[in-house]
This record gives sequence, C-alpha cells and structure tokens, in this order.
Amino acid sequence: MSNRKIVNLGIVAHVDAGKTTLTEQILLLCEAIRTAGSVDDGTAHTDFMEIERQRGISVKSASTALSWKGVDINLIDTPGHVDFVAEVERALWIIDCVVLVVSAVEGIQAQTEVIWQALNNLKKPVIFFINKIDRAGADAEKVFGDIKEKFSQSAVLFSGANIENGIFTQEIEEAVAENDDVLLEKYLDGNLSAKEVCESLNKLFFSCKIYPVLSGSAMFGKGIENLIDLIINICPAENGDVTKEEMSGVVFKIEHSKASGRLAHIRMYAGTIKNRDVVHNLTRNLDEKIVQIRKNKLQKSIDTGILSSGDIGVVCGFSHVHLGDILGSGKYIPPSCKMAAPLLKVKVTPPDESQYPKLVEAISELASEDPLLEMMWERDERELVINITGMIQLEILEALIFERFELKVTFSPPSVIYKETPSKIGYGFEAYTMPKPCWAVIKFLLVPGERGSGVSYKSEVGDQKILYRYQSQIEQALPGSLRQGPLGWNVTDIKITLVDGESHFLHTHPLDFIVTTPMAMMNGLVNTGTNLLEPMLNFRISVDESLGGRIIKEILDMRGTFDSPVISKGAFTVEGRYPAASSIDFPVRLASISSGRGMLSSYFSGYEICPLELGKTTPYRGINPLDRQKYILHIRNAYELKQNTKD
Repeated sequence: MSNRKIVNLGIVAHVDAGKTTLTEQILLLCEAIRTAGSVDDGTAHTDFMEIERQRGISVKSASTALSWKGVDINLIDTPGHVDFVAEVERALWIIDCVVLVVSAVEGIQAQTEVIWQALNNLKKPVIFFINKIDRAGADAEKVFGDIKEKFSQSAVLFSGANIENGIFTQEIEEAVAENDDVLLEKYLDGNLSAKEVCESLNKLFFSCKIYPVLSGSAMFGKGIENLIDLIINICPAENGDVTKEEMSGVVFKIEHSKASGRLAHIRMYAGTIKNRDVVHNLTRNLDEKIVQIRKNKLQKSIDTGILSSGDIGVVCGFSHVHLGDILGSGKYIPPSCKMAAPLLKVKVTPPDESQYPKLVEAISELASEDPLLEMMWERDERELVINITGMIQLEILEALIFERFELKVTFSPPSVIYKETPSKIGYGFEAYTMPKPCWAVIKFLLVPGERGSGVSYKSEVGDQKILYRYQSQIEQALPGSLRQGPLGWNVTDIKITLVDGESHFLHTHPLDFIVTTPMAMMNGLVNTGTNLLEPMLNFRISVDESLGGRIIKEILDMRGTFDSPVISKGAFTVEGRYPAASSIDFPVRLASISSGRGMLSSYFSGYEICPLELGKTTPYRGINPLDRQKYILHIRNAYELKQNTKD
C-alpha cells in the first residue's frame, strides 16, 4: 500500500449540466463498466437507489472506487438539483479536487455560482469541464469567457495540452510564468522546460492559483480521456501510506442496511484502521468496535479489512455514530462549508394514528442520514414536523418512506421557516432549587450576533461555582433550548455567555442543569425581545423583452429588490433578491405570464429582519419553559403521571 497514489475527486454541477453522464463516461473509460448508463433510462450506475432510477434524478451522493494508469480514484458523483445541495455540501468537505461541469448551451447558472462560492471558500482545486459542445446553440468560447469574468481570471484553457507527455500551449506556459519571476525570465528567454511547467502547474493548481478549463461532450465521450489524464497528473493525491501516526477521520455520510445496520462512510486523513479495531469517536466521546470495512465499487461492496490515510470507505459496527462525527484525533480534518438551508416545514401524517410510532422511527432514521430534516415530534399533540429544502425533495421523501418503510404518508402544505434573534442585549436567569433534591442556578448574558453568524457560546464561570461536568450539560442543552423562541421559531445569530451560576455539592442532581438551561434561556429571550427573521432568495429571471414591465411589478409586489435589468437580443434579464415567503408560487405565475418560456433560477442567500405583521409567528410546541411548574414536572416525567392520576 505504501506506493498507492489516491485521488479523491468530486463531480459537481447545476442540474442537467451532464454531470452524471460525464461520470458514466469516466467509469466506462476506466473499465469499471462495460456500457455507459443513462439518467433518462434509469440505468445510471451511480444512481443506486430505486427512486433515483424511477425519477431520473440523483438524490444522494454516490462514491465508487476505480483506477486509471495505476492511480486509485475515489469518485464521488453528487446531485445537481438544489433540493439536494446538502449532499453536495458534505461531499465537498472530504474531496481533494473537483470537476465543475458547465453546459456549453445553458452556461453558468444559479447553482453553479453557489457551488463555486463554496469551493472558493474551501480553497478546493477546480477543473472546469464545459460540456455539451455537440448540442445546437453551444458556445464554449462564450462560456469560457463567462468563467473568467464571473469566477476567476486564473481560468486557463487546457485544450490541446498533454501534461503526461509534457505538451503545453503558449497560454499555459504564460500562466505558469506569470506566477513565478524565475520562470518568467526563462519563458522570455525561451528556456522554460516541460518539467518546470509540470512542477509549477501542480503547485499552482493545489494553491488555487490556476483553474484548468477543458471542453467536450459527455454524451459522446469526447474530451473524457484528456480530462482523466489531467486529473491524475494535476490533482492533489494522497500516497496511501500505512503510517503510525494517530488516526484521524471524519464521517461524511450515513446509510442504513437491513443486514448490516448503520453504515458510516469515512474519509481518512491520517493513520490506519482495520477490522475489529476499537475506534474513539471524538465528537461523541465514546469507543466503538469495527465489524467490517468495505469499499464501494458501484453496486458491489468489497470487504477490504483496512482503510488508510487518504482513502474513503464504509465502516460497519458503529451503532452510535452520527453524520459529521470526528474519529480519532481530528488533527487533520479540514473545515466544512454551509450551502444548504431548509426553507420550508411540513407536517407528516400517517393514514392511521396507530402508525405514528413506526413513522417516527422511519423519519428518525432518515434524519440521521440527513440532519437538515430536523424531525420535531410532539407526542402529546400527535404532531410530526420536518424541514425540507423544496418540493422535489418532498416528492422523493414520500416515495422513499413507502419504499423503505411501507408507509403511505401525507404532507401538509409547506410553510416557510422563519427564525428569530435577540433584539437587544439582556440577561437570562433561573434558580432551580426546589423541590429537593435539586440545585442549579444559571445566569446567561445574551447579545445579538451579526446576521448569518449563528450561535456562539462561552463560559466565564469557574469550576468553583459550577462544576465543569455540569457546565458541559449546559452546553449540551443549549441547542434544544434554542429550537423555539418566544415567537415559536429557532433562535439564531446570538452570542451566549455563561456569566454566573451555582451548583451544590450535596443537592445538585446530575440532570438539574439540563432542566434549568431552557428555562434560563427562554427567560433571557423574553427580556431581550426577539426580531423575526425571514429567508431571502437571490434570483435571476429571463423573459421576452415585452414582459419586462410585468416582471418588475411582480418583483415589487413580492417585496423584492433588483439590479438594473439587461436587455439583449430581445431578452429581458434581471437579478435581485426577494423573500421566500412571498415567492413560493412565483415559478407557477412566471410560467403563466411567459407561456412557459420564462427562465427562473434562485437560491438561498440568508435571513433578514421581517416586520411581524408581514411574517408569521407560531405557537410553542410542547410544554413552554416559561410555564415553570408544568415544565419541571414534564422534564422530571412527573407531569404525565400527575395528569393520569387526575384522570
């Protein structure tokens, strides 16, 4: 294994850019398959799920191992539809380089820009592949110009180049020379060697100072071999050494198997794990034993028994592992990015109330695979709510729940997910000292955070006031305490500081601070007051020039803002921002206005303060911590007992 060269490669794109077709051609060329499959025919080899084949749409990211000219490639094909961008988000976390596919016909689209921004933030090396050059209306030259203008001036055409054989175009040599004074002098003197160009290209690509651009047709296999040759010669690669270094890995995907239980997809960053090893889960602070280590090769799963630095595989036996968990030391784990944000919520209802336990179990399993679903189950109210990113996801979920769990469910009409944030600085206090035995006193300082900053927490209280083991319980209870604020929505953009408190050496029960934290937090949020936040979307609309005035009125009616429209060749194009709540049915209206010829692309761009009268509050689900007595009884499992006694 010491001589293995491993490339972890992701294929990403806007929906319908030809990403999965490109993946099929790579698999074919690497002799992983005999015949290229088709998304439309439901035969794509990386669409593992039955629902993906039926609908002709990728829902989950799919990894497969292959090789080309002695280099091992872990290839991850990702969904293109915006509803499943969370899968892309997790894939980008653990890959080393990316092929970003752009259609030569449609060009750069909204989701392409979202993906690029994430890649840029993560500093991931990118190769652009301009696809569909065989199609009518294709303009690869224009798309290349748009890539340079919108993404990076460091984009360089690699058509006609062959790194493996040391053949480079003048444009490539110039790009290399511009980044190195020594090489620039050699270039001007005509003494720049192919070896120097190769070495420089690797460094420049790895540091995101050059972005190769190739073009071709995935449908007809044109340009694919050049692409793979470029990948194995320029992409960052691990050597797969079996080192004695402390193990470090991350769980980037969770699946469930009836035969093997929970399956953890792991990217290794250091060290080695083997079958029957006991691995420490740093995130959960627990140890679990590996039963089996596998590698996926399309539909087959092969028992390898070992996983080493730089590789990707599937581990069986971790029954308590969660998506995103850090295994081992976590020393080399790179930062992740946030691309996905569920904007809608729906109620899920089984055909019969007696099926709620089975439904809750099913949704819990799906939520472990996609935490953004964030299931909320209120047993007393018989209400099960989940978050979704869009209507396509809802269709897939309905089919998936029936396929995997044999449950027919109905969904309520979706409603927009608002959030709330403190409107000013304030304190939250709670003293839980009765009825004995109990003793937990908490005082929080709450400060509004910058928009999009999320939640931050720190403690200024020493062990002599609150034992550190109790402080860890406070931190553990905070996420649940922020799921509903005074307006009924998740609380975000808040800085929380534990400034005072008290535990008692005799009277404090181990769970007292779990009880007290939500009460102190809700008390503080009432004191600060909260502002309602609504999700916003960036949009791009293109219609016939004659409809420009109508579109502007629609945008204004939706409380939207926009930049100066562009009119070119009879087309009216406008970009801007509008609230998600007021634009839910806009795609349908646009289709009607434009007789189906209008083009709309949109993506989530953050939250903004919304006047209460234009937004929506929601009742608190469950027992509100402000109802102190009832809440304490509820947490101590005494409330239901008391109710039953009365009955």
